[in-house]
Amino acid sequence: MNKPFILLSNDDGYLASGLLALRDALLEVADVWVLAPDRNWSAASRTRIFHKPLRVSRVQLADGQTMRITNGAPSDCVSLALLGLAPQRPDLVLAGINAGANIGRDVTYSGTVAAAMEGAQAGIPAVAVSQDLGPEGSDDTPPDYRLGARVAAQVVRFVLEECPLTPGTLLNVNIPACAPAGVRVTRLGTKTYRDELVQGKDPKGREYYWMAGEMLTTPPHGAEGTDVEAVLSGYISITPLQLDLTAYPLLETLQAWEGRITLA
Repeated sequence: MNKPFILLSNDDGYLASGLLALRDALLEVADVWVLAPDRNWSAASRTRIFHKPLRVSRVQLADGQTMRITNGAPSDCVSLALLGLAPQRPDLVLAGINAGANIGRDVTYSGTVAAAMEGAQAGIPAVAVSQDLGPEGSDDTPPDYRLGARVAAQVVRFVLEECPLTPGTLLNVNIPACAPAGVRVTRLGTKTYRDELVQGKDPKGREYYWMAGEMLTTPPHGAEGTDVEAVLSGYISITPLQLDLTAYPLLETLQAWEGRITLA
């Protein structure tokens, strides 16, 4: 039986430990073809590069493995592959493992989730994987992505063998910073950060603004059943997402009103 063909990308760049851990965990169960950004594109969302040419090159890593890299964004990586760079149409598009959780409504910022969305838009099953780094994420201790990679490999196998995703849908997987207490299938949460605006002046006296904020450490009120609650409570969260952002409950009200709009 032929192995499934998986397209792997990320938004942290081709040297990111999470990407390499994910590739290594999948090599035994799939043929993995990697096209990743040549630099970090965190919070790029669905950025696409149309104003300049995209370059693709092949690099060899320290373990002897080769992969392709591009100056494009994560969404560009997947689009390039699907438009003909990959040797065949992938059975699944996988993005990650991102350094930091992608939960709640902040998934709309994520380049990792965006890469998976590009696959979902093309009608290909897609999975995004991220790992919360917790308070220790700011120190020099390298994150250990091995557990997250093993979980991701199981999710991939489940999707390919038992849970075919409908076009336009994807799974968003998040690993907590601590040893997981279990797995929860969740809905999307809301707030995940305490946002603040830092204002100051540079050495030349010019004002600058720095948007900052720390991730919540405990689930906010009303977060029951969400990915935010699961990850902050020490659980792996698996959240089904869809590209259709239509607010269906409003359709009937708006359609009844549309005829009253005057064009003269």
